[in-house]
Amino acid sequence: MRDHTGTEPGTPRLTRWLDGRLTRLGVTGVFARDCLLAAVLTVLTFVLLGALFWFAAPEDGVSFDPTRAWLIIAICCAQAMLLCLRRVRPLLCLALVVGLQLPINGLSLPEVTIRGLAPFVVAYTVGSLLPVRRALLAVGVAVLAESVGAAVVVTPDLLTGVAYASASTLTYASATFVGGYVATYRRYVELVRLRADEAIREQQAKVQAAIGAERSRMARELHDVAAHHLSGVVVQAAAVERLIDRDPAAAKAGVAWIRSQGKETLDNLRLVVGVLRGRPGHEDGDGAAPVPGLDTLDELVDTAGGLSGPVELVREGQPRPVSPIADVALYRIAQESLSNARQHAPEAPVRVALRFLPRSVTLEVVNEPATPRSRPSTRTGGVGLVGMRERAQLIGASFAAGPTPAGGWSVTTTLPTNGPVASYPREEATA
Repeated sequence: MRDHTGTEPGTPRLTRWLDGRLTRLGVTGVFARDCLLAAVLTVLTFVLLGALFWFAAPEDGVSFDPTRAWLIIAICCAQAMLLCLRRVRPLLCLALVVGLQLPINGLSLPEVTIRGLAPFVVAYTVGSLLPVRRALLAVGVAVLAESVGAAVVVTPDLLTGVAYASASTLTYASATFVGGYVATYRRYVELVRLRADEAIREQQAKVQAAIGAERSRMARELHDVAAHHLSGVVVQAAAVERLIDRDPAAAKAGVAWIRSQGKETLDNLRLVVGVLRGRPGHEDGDGAAPVPGLDTLDELVDTAGGLSGPVELVREGQPRPVSPIADVALYRIAQESLSNARQHAPEAPVRVALRFLPRSVTLEVVNEPATPRSRPSTRTGGVGLVGMRERAQLIGASFAAGPTPAGGWSVTTTLPTNGPVASYPREEATA
């Protein structure tokens, strides 16, 4: 994959810098840049071959006829100019370069093999652009054509033919290998870059998921605290409003209870904030707040019973400790169930049963139907059941919630205790 300038991903910094310079100069596109490269290599080929024929060769005792030398230079420069096709038509460029190499071999001396820069560049390009098999096949055909041509045009001598074939093989094979290696390295660098980008995106997705989970956790905790305590405050405030004229003493006691309940709400909110900050049970210099659990279930039941309707707590079996997270989760499920019962069936009797069975711990909260004189809340669409189900899933417990045959509502949570927490907790819902 290349951009509009023909630059491949994973190119070195120097190449990218040169690409930027050429872009600012207006030399963009593959063909335009290859034409510029062909022009530069043509000048360089002319300089190098001129130095060879008129300076280096005479010092070694090898002399070339000037006409032959100029013809060789002209053909080699023509080879270099053909490099403008090296990336738009690589195989055609290779064929033309090999075709021009045949008269160069014919004009050269039998003991001298002359090559310009074009054969190396075009073989490198074929190795870097084409698949390995196609590149090797193209180079093999080029070596065979040049070797046969040298044997026919130059001399049929076996040793000379072997020498030309070896030189041709070394030229094209080495350049093709280098081109293939560079292309492979660039693909590897690009793959590493893509994997790094994918890892970054995955990490960002995890961060966003963690943020979303933290927000859900915060909403669930605040809902539990606010729904339980503030709904009780509203109920008690309504009772105080009715008693303030005919029974001032009872109204004063109700106001005192509202004040204590408000303080408890603030304490619980501080606890939630402390947990979300990663410092569970600690506040900013105010000491420690107790973490609610099954040990404080009696206080929760007493508080709920003082708000509306009788609430009975039944404990069965030999109590035993559960994990801290399960302890808090079961408490919150009981708290939310009592809050829902108070909202949807005020003044109805509620029974909370905590059973320690041999292989499980079961929490059941059942409320009777709303009484005729009570006015149930019409609020729907809350997150109470959703939050309770999520808490049950978190600790590997089964969860069931639904109406009872008598017209009430029941919530049952069963936590297995005979082994590790289940990887896939079972959910149940009664119709």
